[in-house]
Amino acid sequence: MKILSIQSSVAYGHVGNSAATFPLQRLGHEVWPVLTVHFSNHTGYGAWRGPLLAPTDVAEVIRGIGEREVTGADGKPVSVLATADAVLSGYQGAEEVGAVVLDAVARVKELNPRAVYCCDPVMGDVGRGMFVRPGIPEFMRDHVVPHADVLTPNHFELDFLAGTTTRTEDEVLDAVDSVRDRGPRDVLVTSVITDATPAGSLEVVAVSDDGAWAVTTPQLPITPNGCGDVTSALYLAHLRTTGSPQVALERTTSSVFSILEATIAAGTREIQLVGAQASIANPPERFAARQLR
Repeated sequence: MKILSIQSSVAYGHVGNSAATFPLQRLGHEVWPVLTVHFSNHTGYGAWRGPLLAPTDVAEVIRGIGEREVTGADGKPVSVLATADAVLSGYQGAEEVGAVVLDAVARVKELNPRAVYCCDPVMGDVGRGMFVRPGIPEFMRDHVVPHADVLTPNHFELDFLAGTTTRTEDEVLDAVDSVRDRGPRDVLVTSVITDATPAGSLEVVAVSDDGAWAVTTPQLPITPNGCGDVTSALYLAHLRTTGSPQVALERTTSSVFSILEATIAAGTREIQLVGAQASIANPPERFAARQLR
């Protein structure tokens, strides 16, 4: 699979493309990382250096990729973008960047109608509220999400997108259905906690046209940056290669849990992608999904 990934990048640590690219490559996929920022480290440290790329510069990089040609199935030259199987995006710090992403999605799908757009609608989280600037959540909800084929919000973001507060499993599924009615067919909701979630646990819920499934995992005592970026990348990869939301859910949660365990063992702030790469390439069979409907 070939993936155009439009995200932030850091030199030290793993967020954005610096979190998504290696796991995708470890699974054997080709990744074309397009950077929206290139910082020394993620902003969670409180201080960082490096440039925020202008939306026009991001668009120029994508345009340059599209100008490259390869031989198509019919033996004729085609744009490299015509061979893309998916577009992946994460944090979008400004509406102008979001517009560039949507333009890229439209171009890729024009050249390859079978391609999909996977959007991680990064906006906020429980306990932190919205951490993007005003206007971005509404832009994501009203303009970006309707164009997504695969969507990977956390529980907090799902509630915002659906305009509700969900406390039960049925309410979560209703909220997902509300979002799916506006575009994305496959939705993965992370960090789900309902009234029925066992103490000390989290749930991850996958919903598609074929049904709905949930995996319950222990809640580990760390919340490192970049896990959402890894989760979106892995779910996209496993969903597209297996065609099964259930299998993609099981493999993704198992790999991410192993990454978190390796991070705890290493005693580091940054997620241990390299140290846990065996669990990325060959996800352990740790969690079995239960069917919700």
